[in-house]
Amino acid sequence: MTSLSEQADQALSKGQCGINPRWYPRYHLAPRAGWMNDPNGLVWFDGWYHTFYQHHPYSPEWGPMHWGHARSKDLVHWEHLPIALAPEGAADKDGCFSGSAVVDNDTLVLIYTGHKYHGPADTDSNLYQVQCLASSCDGIHFKRHGLVIDTPNGLHHFRDPKVWREGEVWYMVVGSRQGNTGQVRLYRSADLHEWQAEGILAEAAENEGYMWECPDLFTLGGKRVLMFSPQGMAGEGYRCRNLFQSGYLVGDWEPGQPFTHTGKFTELDHGHDFYAPQSFMTPDGRRIVIGWLDMWESPMPERQDGWAGMLSLPREISLGDDHRVRMKPALEVTALRGHYHSTSVSRLNNQHVQMASDAVTTEIKLAWNLSASTAEQYGLSLGSGLRIYVDDQAGRLVLERRYPEFSLEGTRSIPLPAESILTLQVFIDCSSVEIFVNEGYACLSSRIYPQPGQRVLSLFAHQGTALLQEAGYWCL
Repeated sequence: MTSLSEQADQALSKGQCGINPRWYPRYHLAPRAGWMNDPNGLVWFDGWYHTFYQHHPYSPEWGPMHWGHARSKDLVHWEHLPIALAPEGAADKDGCFSGSAVVDNDTLVLIYTGHKYHGPADTDSNLYQVQCLASSCDGIHFKRHGLVIDTPNGLHHFRDPKVWREGEVWYMVVGSRQGNTGQVRLYRSADLHEWQAEGILAEAAENEGYMWECPDLFTLGGKRVLMFSPQGMAGEGYRCRNLFQSGYLVGDWEPGQPFTHTGKFTELDHGHDFYAPQSFMTPDGRRIVIGWLDMWESPMPERQDGWAGMLSLPREISLGDDHRVRMKPALEVTALRGHYHSTSVSRLNNQHVQMASDAVTTEIKLAWNLSASTAEQYGLSLGSGLRIYVDDQAGRLVLERRYPEFSLEGTRSIPLPAESILTLQVFIDCSSVEIFVNEGYACLSSRIYPQPGQRVLSLFAHQGTALLQEAGYWCL
């Protein structure tokens, strides 16, 4: 009998042949066909980086979740592997939801949420989410071990385990919902199979969300960072404008002690499309984060092309003296660069200057002199659909996308940094843009959908003069 995993791989082989490549990424990880959302199980094992991801292989719509799987030697060139998990057990019969991966001696272990209904799926009262385990000796074929943590009494939303080791003890954080309050629950284990509840690590205050998804607790710069994706936070001015958010709290925690923090929830990425980030450690000790480069209930026009969803570039994070997380592209991304094209323009006065006629896969480097520029707006455009510009009157850097044919319009923005020079590192792929500001000050990521002939890359200045210290790009 053909297993559900084998059936899924067969469906992917067939679906891959029908993909329309117009918006399919060239250097980001996306599914072979079908649907992708959260990254799962980011880990280094046996000489490879492994990325698993939430996956519905049968259509470009969300459906019963599988775990897709890819591996890479360098974090930028990915090889797709067979489906790692399919919903074929009693504990995960309605979906293999998000989770993480760890290396236990010479074994790769996946810890994930089994999603199941006891009765009709039209009510949360029939929903049960449990934590499950699978293992592999070769990093490709997995043995399922079933349930290791059952649903706590009174809960129904209880998912997205992230596991790590401190000394001889394994720890796990799990996102949960108690009534209309988001929580992160803590567990400990000696062997990854038997787990002891350690109580609630952190929970939402007023307007901090009814569900905290995808928690991740790690050490950075001598502090503990609790990264999570809250659902149900209301927008406030420029903050938290997406349907759901991703961000972090910085504080202190030691085993057996409560997690304490003093600052507010801070967004990790300020664009339209970034959710469910997960972190892992590289062999040389860097903390890398990868997120889902999409947002729930967004139109996702690529669905008509046979696929949906993609992951962000790998991003190295650090903690600044102000206890804010700094995020920049992982060093490995430079391996994608071709020849550098320098743009000679250093001054724009109420004008547009073309940089490239067809920017499909491009990394752009810009350095604007904020203190010497007088223009009301100045920046970078891609066709008529994307602008990244300084709004001098508002004192903000703005990411604006305009694709009305797909109901994708609007802006996201951040305050301009205090420095007199604004540096931008901008990555454009077939249907995405990622902007890194002043070496980790901020990041803005969004999906874009240029039509044919709408990939002209230009610099512009309106109502005044803008000065550049550097302008150029690499084809990737």
